Amino acid sequence: MKQVLEFLGVIALVQGGAGLMHEFTGWFRLWGVVRRLGFLDGHEVYGNVALLVLSFALFAAAESLK
Repeated sequence: MKQVLEFLGVIALVQGGAGLMHEFTGWFRLWGVVRRLGFLDGHEVYGNVALLVLSFALFAAAESLK
């Protein structure tokens, strides 16, 4: 279970970081999953920050399973 949480944390971290890089610089155009969600139109930055916060929460949950 710990490895699953860490894997999901890494995926959320990469997606959130790539999404923020795309919003601020225009790079990683094909990577962002938040960009493809229709209900977040106009709020992509907040969605990417939420993904980053979720990734840190997943890492913390994985560490608590020791």
